[in-house]
Amino acid sequence: MDPEEPKFPTLPEGVIALVPMRNVVLFPHTLVPIAVGRPKSIAAVQHVQNTGGLLGIVLQRDERVDDPGREQLWDVGTTAKVVQYVGSDEELRHALCQGVGRFRIEALVDGYPFLAARVQLIEEPSELSAQAEALGLQLRQRAAEIITLLPGAPAELAHTLQGVRSPSHLADVVASLLDAEVTDKQMLLEAVNPEERLQKVLKMLSHRIEVLRLSQEIGARTKEQIDDVQRKYILREQLKTIQKELGEEAGSNEDIAQLGELITKAGMPADVESQARKELARLQRMPDSSSEYSMLRTYLEWMTELPWAAPPASPIDLGEARRILETDHYGLERIKQRIVEYLAVQKLNPQGRAPILCFVGPPGVGKTSLGQSIARALGRPFVRVSLGGVHDEAEIRGHRRTYIGAMPGMIVQSLRKAGARHCVMMLDEVDKLSPSAHGDPSAALLEVLDPEQNSTFRDSYLGVPFDLSRVVFIATANVIDHVPAPMRDRMEVIELPGYTQEEKLQIAQRYLVRRQREANGLRDDQCELTVAALQALVAEYTREAGVRQLEREIGRVMRHAAVQIADGTKEQVRIDASDLDAILGPAKFEHETA
Repeated sequence: MDPEEPKFPTLPEGVIALVPMRNVVLFPHTLVPIAVGRPKSIAAVQHVQNTGGLLGIVLQRDERVDDPGREQLWDVGTTAKVVQYVGSDEELRHALCQGVGRFRIEALVDGYPFLAARVQLIEEPSELSAQAEALGLQLRQRAAEIITLLPGAPAELAHTLQGVRSPSHLADVVASLLDAEVTDKQMLLEAVNPEERLQKVLKMLSHRIEVLRLSQEIGARTKEQIDDVQRKYILREQLKTIQKELGEEAGSNEDIAQLGELITKAGMPADVESQARKELARLQRMPDSSSEYSMLRTYLEWMTELPWAAPPASPIDLGEARRILETDHYGLERIKQRIVEYLAVQKLNPQGRAPILCFVGPPGVGKTSLGQSIARALGRPFVRVSLGGVHDEAEIRGHRRTYIGAMPGMIVQSLRKAGARHCVMMLDEVDKLSPSAHGDPSAALLEVLDPEQNSTFRDSYLGVPFDLSRVVFIATANVIDHVPAPMRDRMEVIELPGYTQEEKLQIAQRYLVRRQREANGLRDDQCELTVAALQALVAEYTREAGVRQLEREIGRVMRHAAVQIADGTKEQVRIDASDLDAILGPAKFEHETA
């Protein structure tokens, strides 16, 4: 039947037209826009629009199924009024639906151009128990609390929640606002008992509040650390200016005295401190106009800025580690489990020699961010060493001080940057090391990665041993076959596969859209990408194993919206799949359907 010229038969009592949704749960007493693209769904909306009846909105179990049957539909759905219907697009229509009440599907009914079902309406009890009233009061308080924690929450949201008087209705409204999995929301919809529903919503809301509080605490601690670094930098610059005004000789004497204090505070081993004292005495005998003066002073500054002292004990909380991994990464369950096992061994045997992990996978699948998550879980600093294109052994071991412009190697430089001897150091792209006439950098890395040798690692610039045994090394590579065999033998390889389209969609919804919206100066309420738009971006504009290109395409869409908002053309921009052709050009790849 032509969906443009539908017939509108009269439905028997107890039978309603259904629209199965792929990833939207509509709650009673809420207003939700839905995109309608399947012919049967279009016919159902048009039937209700013309007959004035109620529409049944129900979640389907597998969103990949285009024509779901009874077994693909959840039992409980929501009856809705079609407040507004826009059918200008030939392939995709939009309907604004107002949830009315719950229903339970008894059986599907054939013989209509749309999906129809005989349903049983679920009535809300007219009176609630005292327990339900108490839970409603607590839910109202917690809802007001989360609004203060949500960044960019609209001011009218609090007034909207205050206007909902019924506790059971309030539970439905709050459930619709929760950032939760669609299956979790369906469980709330199926909680037909108001008291049970209130308890479940309250539990999910309380968990979300705790997550937001922790996020704010972490952000505040990070800001304090940054402010402290900036303050120290300003003080150092002021100190340099004061020393310059005092004159060269006075400045030199103060420099030597300051270096002596720093050597004392650095916590060096006895033999290393003895070597540093000898060099300091030699510096004191030198005229500051000597060319060697600045070289020796730079050397001593390096010695005093390295983290020689033994690191403090850092307890490992496996529950917090799991939370960090779940927050930072979607999917990758097997890899997360291996990381938790790795952390468990570290917790039980802190002095043991943990295996060196090597994450192998295509670009953009999250190798670096997994290393950052491990560092957060361990409570240690994270530092990344980029080895792509390194072909000189001195880049790893450092240059001897006899050379002009000599510097320590990348390992020592990264340790100073981390500021801790027990940091998490990511050796990025170990498969792109290349030998040359200046030596083989992969051979130098063998000493770094060997637990039997790295406790006495000797950088050519420092000339003294440095203990790397407490550093947690994590390597990354795109192709494991390009990693030299002796290096592979020292590492445990963990494969990171590419993401599926569904995983990319979830990553975009949870992380990429928010990150690009913030990067382009947009608030949450200023620009919205529909699920259909994200699906089109994933399937028709990117074809990669990771999500880097997907994030770039989302950034292009956000910049397009930013222009309209900055010009004052629009106050809010809603991007749908049909808008992408004008923004990004024609689709680059054909859409693949399951």
